[in-house]
Amino acid sequence: MTVQTVTGLNIDDIRRILIESAGFDGAPNPATDISDVPFEELGYDSLALMESAARIQQEYGIRIPDDEITEVETPRALLGLVNSGLSAAV
Repeated sequence: MTVQTVTGLNIDDIRRILIESAGFDGAPNPATDISDVPFEELGYDSLALMESAARIQQEYGIRIPDDEITEVETPRALLGLVNSGLSAAV
């Protein structure tokens, strides 16, 4: 898989990555705003988040250190972390 060149992700990108990496069958309805819902309430644990970070690195070339990925609590926080990594890479 090649690394995509993008300037920023949005919450739908994060939703897709979370679903693809963790295989969460009970994913929230796409119309539901998950931005500020804690990962714990969404059913994601630290292992699922680490898998998501690996997918982000594979797709976008942004490495998220393990200690940072385990600290994010919501999809919005993950989005901010990814987009700040994308900004730094430009």
